[in-house]
Amino acid sequence: MASVAQIRSQYRNRRNTSPSENVQAAGRTRHRALQDQLASLKCEHDDLSRSVYEAAQVQRRLCGPRHLRAGGYEFASEIFPVRHLSGDFVSVMQFEGELVFAIGDIAGKGPVAAMWFTHVVGMVRQQILTLGDPAAALSAVNRDLLLAGLEVPLTTLFLARVNLENGELTYCNAGHPPALLIRENKHVEELSAGGHVLGVNSATAFANGIAALSSGDSLLACSDGVTECRNESGTEFGTEGLVEAANKFSGCNPRHMLFSVLASVENFSGSQHREDDIALVVLRRFSS
Repeated sequence: MASVAQIRSQYRNRRNTSPSENVQAAGRTRHRALQDQLASLKCEHDDLSRSVYEAAQVQRRLCGPRHLRAGGYEFASEIFPVRHLSGDFVSVMQFEGELVFAIGDIAGKGPVAAMWFTHVVGMVRQQILTLGDPAAALSAVNRDLLLAGLEVPLTTLFLARVNLENGELTYCNAGHPPALLIRENKHVEELSAGGHVLGVNSATAFANGIAALSSGDSLLACSDGVTECRNESGTEFGTEGLVEAANKFSGCNPRHMLFSVLASVENFSGSQHREDDIALVVLRRFSS
């Protein structure tokens, strides 16, 4: 407890302090408080940035290998998020004598779409392992998404199963931009058989398409972040731009082809900022 002398001393000090000095002292106190607040916010921001970066690395690892060789085939894939975490995804599975891959696009961007990614990919993997057939697998995924009773985002997906011995490719396209099959002679085929977007109607029917990969053929699949990329005048890169780029680089190895197509998209867009995530997959058969 303060003594009488201390109380008198404090009273005299306050009485001898001018109003302007009081204002300055209060200002310094507020400034220190703001500095402490800013330092705390910066720490929180740095922690969040690290967490998002780590989550992006986990997401990329869950998408499977960027590069894969299997027999006479070579596979390359990449995702390019517009906001660290991507709604576009790739999934790759290799079995004895077979390669299964999926490329998809979950509506939205950032953390929300990325959280759905793990759920959707897990369902696709489970169903393709259980059923084996791409169309049956996507039908089951679509049904289970809607039966969950959640507000599921719309999802486009291209799912393919490749027989590494004879090159037969069985695929199902659920509302995704058609994959391109580029023959060694530069002839291009669009792989569009399948069904509608996932998450709309549980009764949607899905069908398989079948194609054959011969020696020298390449398959290119991408999300709509490629075909719908716009330049300064608002023109889309489109399927025409994709076919042109695919043909131009179809003789290259898959990673070279993938990044060359991406460079074509970026050159087309010029100074226009990218507004959507991008996913790309290239599969090439080198020998029969």
